[in-house]
This record gives sequence, structure tokens and C-alpha cells, in this order.
Amino acid sequence: MRRQIFLPVLACVLSLGAALTVLAQGPPGNPQLITPKGGKGKAKGPAEPTPHLPDGTVDLAGVWNGFGSNSGDISKGLKKGDEVVMLDWAADVFKKRQAKDDPQGNCLPSGIPRGNPYPWRFVQDRTHKAAERIYVLYEGNIHSFRQIFMDGRKHPEDPDPTWWGHSIGHWEQDTLVVDTIGFNDLFWFDFLGHPHTEKLHTVERYRRTDMNSLEIEVTIDDPGAYKKPFTTVGRARLMPGDELAEYICQENNSDLSHINGPAQVP
Repeated sequence: MRRQIFLPVLACVLSLGAALTVLAQGPPGNPQLITPKGGKGKAKGPAEPTPHLPDGTVDLAGVWNGFGSNSGDISKGLKKGDEVVMLDWAADVFKKRQAKDDPQGNCLPSGIPRGNPYPWRFVQDRTHKAAERIYVLYEGNIHSFRQIFMDGRKHPEDPDPTWWGHSIGHWEQDTLVVDTIGFNDLFWFDFLGHPHTEKLHTVERYRRTDMNSLEIEVTIDDPGAYKKPFTTVGRARLMPGDELAEYICQENNSDLSHINGPAQVP
């Protein structure tokens, strides 16, 4: 059945990059897209137009696969002309990181803009005429979720650091723009272990170009770890007829304890 992988094998996949899924390399500057085994798969034939809700905003419904960066090495999924330039302390931490310590390999949230090799779904909460919140549900790693406040509120002055941060969003025509602060410093940007600090500020831009395609740009501004901001470019594709499956992952996985060596790209 789809995506039923024993935890020890999964840990090795995430940490050592064993190819248990099919990797499809996108155009230059785009991330690796990972297609789970089984499921309904990729849409066939000409793509239908971008769907809209009654109030005119884009309907983001559906199960998506793909994310906002290259999950192996964030520097391989940059907007043209951008570069990743770490401060000295961050570069030193980056060089010393070990594969066995990858938070995602230890069942913890992947963070932004990194994704995991499992589908995810937008849920537009339409309690009122316009969505007050948009939720992002993730199949992988303890079924984590994000909430994006769409009601015009501001960020808190001193947010408690969390894995997904505090997100506020708005629409710019057909593009969903999500501004997030309040991150902890625990997740890695990629398999190589690019670090960040609690000063991290991200701005995500999601544009559904047709029924089956989602373009994702994420601007990363972290003056605590990087000399200048940079923007990653990614994409996701619709998984027609697919649903999020049950996924159980346990923190402190002992099967990672024997893995030695530096963090590496799958």
C-alpha cells in the first residue's frame, strides 16, 4: 500500500538518502520532486484552468507533492542571481553537522522552506465569506500542521519560538503571500544541514498556475546566520484522487544512533 514504510528504513532514507522513492529533477533552479509509490499519481492530459472560489480567490484545494526549495541542498534551488552566504559561525556549524542528527530524520517537523517526501494539503477555513485562516496539513512526521491567519492581524511583538512560526497571509491578486516570524532554531533547511537562528523571517508566495501546478517562492532573511537574504524557487504538483494517509513516526529513533558521517544530499 502507498507509503507504508517501516520506521527503521525511513530513518535511513532521510539520513542516508537511500532511494526508496522516485526522484524527478525539475528544471534548473527547481527542487527535487518526490513521488510516493502507489496512489493515483500525476494528472494526465492538458491542465484545466486555475479554480477559484465564489469570492474570487484561488481555490488551493487538493493534495500536493513538492515544496519550496531543493530539500537536498538549498543552494541548488535559488532564484536566479541569488546566493547563500553564511556568517562564519553558521558555516562552521554547517560543516560539523552529522546525518544522524537531522531533525527530519528524527521525526521532527521539516520547517520552511524544506519539505518532506510526503503529500500535504491546504485547507481554506471559510467560516465567513473570506477565509479567516488557511491550514496546511502534512502527512509526514507526526501529522504536523500550520495555521496561516488571514484576518488582517499583525505578528505578536515577542512570539514564542515554534517549529512553524507565526504566519499571517494575504492575497496579491492570485498569489497567496505568507509572512512568518517566531521560528525556533532547531530545524535544518536541507539534508546538508544549512542552519538558521530565531531571527529567521520568511515570505512565501504560492501561485496556482493551473489546476495541476503550484509555483512556490520563499524569501529567507536571517541576519543571525546569513550575510544577505535569498529566495528559493520550488514547485508542487497536484495528486488527483489522492488522500493523506496515516503516518506514525516516533522521536528519538534508536535506528539512527549507529549512523555516522556528515550530513549529505540524497
